[in-house]
Amino acid sequence: MKYLWICLIGPEPMDIATTSASQSCEIPSSDVTILEGHTSEFDVLGDSVSVCAPLQVCACAWSPTGSLLASGSGDSTARIWTITDGTSRSGAQNGPSNVLVLKHVKGRNNEKSKDVTTLDWNGEGTLLATGSYDGQARIWNTNGELKATLSKHKGPIFSLKWNKKGDYLLTGSCDKTAIVWDVKAEEWKQQFEFHAGPTLDVDWRNNVSFATSSTDNMIYVCKIGETRPIKTFAGHQGEVNCVKWDPSGSLLASCSDDITAKIWNMKQDKYVHDLREHAKEIYTIRWSPTGPGTNNPNHQLILASASFDSTVKLWDVELGKLLYNLNGHRDPVYSVAFSPNGEYLASGSLDKSMHIWSLKEGKIVKTFSGHGGIFEVCWNKEGDKIAACFANNTVCVLDFRM
Repeated sequence: MKYLWICLIGPEPMDIATTSASQSCEIPSSDVTILEGHTSEFDVLGDSVSVCAPLQVCACAWSPTGSLLASGSGDSTARIWTITDGTSRSGAQNGPSNVLVLKHVKGRNNEKSKDVTTLDWNGEGTLLATGSYDGQARIWNTNGELKATLSKHKGPIFSLKWNKKGDYLLTGSCDKTAIVWDVKAEEWKQQFEFHAGPTLDVDWRNNVSFATSSTDNMIYVCKIGETRPIKTFAGHQGEVNCVKWDPSGSLLASCSDDITAKIWNMKQDKYVHDLREHAKEIYTIRWSPTGPGTNNPNHQLILASASFDSTVKLWDVELGKLLYNLNGHRDPVYSVAFSPNGEYLASGSLDKSMHIWSLKEGKIVKTFSGHGGIFEVCWNKEGDKIAACFANNTVCVLDFRM
C-alpha cells in the first residue's frame, strides 16, 4: 500500500509539539507487559562503579526472527525474554520458563564490573553477542548457553555489531581500538588502532568494511585486511557519539557533542551536509528503513537525530534540510527507532516517556509513561511491539496497533 508523504516535502520544516490531544494517545496498561528481574548492580557486585548507573537497563534488542527480546543491564546480566501474544500481563511473563538469565560474573568478589553495555543479535537470530564493562565480548545461543568469550580489549566495550553475513563480530572499546572477531574460530582476526581516544561507536558498511567514531572527534572507515583506514572523515569539533550507514551503505551519518550531525560519502573527504538545528549535544541518530534498496523503496530516506535539547529532528538527507522538529519531550532524548515500515518513529527520553510519532501525520499517535528514564527503544520485526529499557530496572513491551 502506498502512502502519501507530501507533508515531508514542504519548504518549511514543521514544528510538532505535544498537545492536550496526546493525553488520549496514552497506551492503556492492558497493552503493556512489564518485565521485571534485572536488579541493582550493587546487589551483585558491592560498590563497583557502573557505566550504566545502578538500576539501569542499558540495552535491548529484538531477535530478527522470532519473539525473543534481549536486554542488558548494570546488574552484570543480559536476559532473553520470550514474548508471546496472549500471555498474562501480570507475573506470568516473568516466570522462569519465559526468561533466560545470562550471567556475566562469577562469584561476589570479582575485581571488575561486568555491566552489560551493549548487545546485538546475528541476522539469523540464533546467536546473541553482548559487550561488557570488563572488556570482553560474549556469544550466547538462544538457550542461554555461553558459546564463546572473546578477550583482547583492555577497556570497556561500548559498542558491538554483527556483520550481515554473521561470520564477523565488530567491537569498539574504551581502549581506543576496534576489533573484528572471527566468530567460528572464536578468535580475533584484526585489531584497528587508529583513534587517539576511546572508540564510542562502530557500524558495518558491508560484510568487510565498517566505520568507527571516537572521543577524538574523528571517524575512520576501515576494511578487513587493510592496515590503514580506507577513508578518514574529519570535521566534528567534539566527541562523535554515533555513526550509522544508510540502508544502501552509500551515506554515513554521524552525530557529536559539537551539536551537529553530519552526512558523508566515500567519494569526498568533506561532509556532504552539516546539520545544525539542535541546541545541545546530539546523542544518537537513526536512518529510516526507506528509500532505494529497502523494503519501502517508494518512501523518502530520512535521518532522525535525538538530542539533549529534548527534541528529535527529522532530516531530508538529499537536501540536508530539516523536515520536522519533534518537540514533545521535556528532557534529553536518548533513543529513537523507526518502525519496520518506516511510517512511525518511537522516541524515549529521560522524562520517563516514550512517544510514537506518525511521520505521515507529523504528530504523536501513542505515548507511554513509565517509572524512570528511557535509555533504549526498539521495534520487533513485525512492527506491532516496541520494547523500552527504563532506569528503574524494568523493560516494558508495548503492543502497537493503529
